[in-house]
Amino acid sequence: MTTSLVHELTYDAPLADVAAMLADPAFREEVSQAQEVLRHDVHLERTDAALTVRVEQVRTADGMPSFARKIVGDEMAIVQEERWASPERGDVTVTIPGKPGDVTGTITLREDGGSTTETVDLTIKVSIPLVGGKVEKLVADILRKALVIENTVGRDYLSR
Repeated sequence: MTTSLVHELTYDAPLADVAAMLADPAFREEVSQAQEVLRHDVHLERTDAALTVRVEQVRTADGMPSFARKIVGDEMAIVQEERWASPERGDVTVTIPGKPGDVTGTITLREDGGSTTETVDLTIKVSIPLVGGKVEKLVADILRKALVIENTVGRDYLSR
């Protein structure tokens, strides 16, 4: 079983500005701080042809259902890796190290009339008998909330 998550983030800015924001380590730091993670590390690497982004976060499991806490413990490490071959499109993977399952998908940027829409299209797969679907939905909710916060931080960032 898999769960899909498609989420759009909109910005009143040209695509080039949004792409530059996504490639700015300071923006990634602000997003992690706004998400109130316990610890985080941001690493960006640019080559002539591509941008690689790696964000490692440790989140508290407080507020998670008991079935999920049994799987992740008191803290949950999340590693997000993005590989951007162009400013318009990147591939993304999200893993919870040592736990069964993964998240894969794409991030695309589309400009229309000076505004840019960032579309995050993810497939969530958790291979745990009986509760895999519940965990997938929980992961989708966590990621959706994180994207809402990222959008808020991004709008503020671009307004400066």
